[in-house]
Amino acid sequence: MTSKERVLAAIAHQEPDRVPINYLANPEITTGLMEWFGLDSYEALLERLGVDFRGVGPAYTGPPMPDLGPDRRQGPWGIRMRRVAHGTGEYWDYDEFILRDARTVEDVNAFPWHLSPDHFDYSVIPAQIERNRDYCLFIGGAGTPDLMNGSGFVFHPERVLLGLGDEDPALLRLFDIRTEFWVEHARRILEAADGRADLFWFGEDLGTQRGPLISLNTFRRHIRPRHEAVLAVAKEYGLPTMLHSCGSTRMFIPDLIDMGYDVLDTLQPEADGMEPASLKKDFGAKLAFHGMISTAGAVAYGIVDDVKREVAERLETMMPGGGYLLAPTHALQSNSPIENVVAMYETARDVGRYRKG
Repeated sequence: MTSKERVLAAIAHQEPDRVPINYLANPEITTGLMEWFGLDSYEALLERLGVDFRGVGPAYTGPPMPDLGPDRRQGPWGIRMRRVAHGTGEYWDYDEFILRDARTVEDVNAFPWHLSPDHFDYSVIPAQIERNRDYCLFIGGAGTPDLMNGSGFVFHPERVLLGLGDEDPALLRLFDIRTEFWVEHARRILEAADGRADLFWFGEDLGTQRGPLISLNTFRRHIRPRHEAVLAVAKEYGLPTMLHSCGSTRMFIPDLIDMGYDVLDTLQPEADGMEPASLKKDFGAKLAFHGMISTAGAVAYGIVDDVKREVAERLETMMPGGGYLLAPTHALQSNSPIENVVAMYETARDVGRYRKG
């Protein structure tokens, strides 16, 4: 099977030739893997690992971001970050929260860093598709529309959660601005893709390790309708949809299925209520799963044999009947030994084959 056929079969709850594989990692892991295999390009690494997914999207052509110096930078939506070094690498951590003092709808409307669909060149998409036509081509990602996290990066996370509790009009206006952007942005991407995209990837972190971040009532009042507005565009073009959410999301799963989500990512097995066998049993007939190889488990803290055992156990649980796409539960972190990451992907390819007949 091609990668495209493999992923789409699994999402449709059919058994492909092998389990589909995806890759997410911090830069230090990517560099280490390329050195391990003696490779000189990221694309060659994806090929070597057997990765079945490729992202496609437009090029940003909007206003240039301000120069904040070598250790600080600004990204889309006015998100400001600073460089933070740690024992095995560095992160760009969120910093400043430049909308945290916005108190009114007018303050939010006047913010100069909102994205516009006009800030992108969509003409680059057909060439991306042509280069990757045999892979599962996804659009979007964990930041789509990412109402709580995305707003928290400029409002401050605490203010977002408190604002949901008291239905802060300024916060809900920012939610609407993000939603309106993604409805039109998605439409233009899919028009440029001309029917050749395969998967629309959404994101909304709904849980902590111990339970949900918000109540089901709050989700239904403020998150679900806005996601459904963007979902409608994906469904208009016939695309399967996948939602990224960290932490414990079990409480929301019946709603996610009812909304039309086809795949749930990332499925941290150590989070409350996210035991793989239970998820497969209770929801596997209606929902496919992407993830489940913990970045806080054997890959980070075990040895190669531990990794092989965890991956094999996960495959034994999740593969029957299709509906499983193997991936880490988050970007592989730089504290993970490279030999463990290699073992993860080698085991996925070796053990993750379906036996026909």
